Amino acid sequence: MAQQQRKRHVFRNPDLIRGVGKYLWSRMYHKRGLWAIKAKNGCAFPKHEKKAAAAAPAEKPPKFYPADDVKKPLVNKRKARPTKLRCVVRMVLAHSYQVNNALLIYQEKNVLPQDKMDDQKLVDAALIKSIEVVPDLKSYLCARFSLKAGMKPHELIF
Repeated sequence: MAQQQRKRHVFRNPDLIRGVGKYLWSRMYHKRGLWAIKAKNGCAFPKHEKKAAAAAPAEKPPKFYPADDVKKPLVNKRKARPTKLRCVVRMVLAHSYQVNNALLIYQEKNVLPQDKMDDQKLVDAALIKSIEVVPDLKSYLCARFSLKAGMKPHELIF
């Protein structure tokens, strides 16, 4: 008995390099004869009805069952509590970008009294004036700041 030699399949669009064919899509459209198939079916590709899905086979039982002594993870009983105070930090930086003055304002969630709001407006006005005096300070404060891997914030020099 002689073994039959398998005929190698020859592709219609040989690869120039892996994944890139020699012919573009329009040339292959004509080479494959798709224009003729479309012409036979009234200028549209034939649509085939989908076959009904076969009935799903019954679920097999698992091959391995968990042991009785497997520990269950502990349930987290902690509740998230909202923070009562919010802290707003604003810094006024000098021309050499060293901290001159830092202002911490603690404000509760409820509405602040009017006198505290007036005080805050006065402080904000003073800060804005001092920021406008120093050139490029506003753009410096608005710039995005992030730490990369290996950067230590306590060793940074501005």
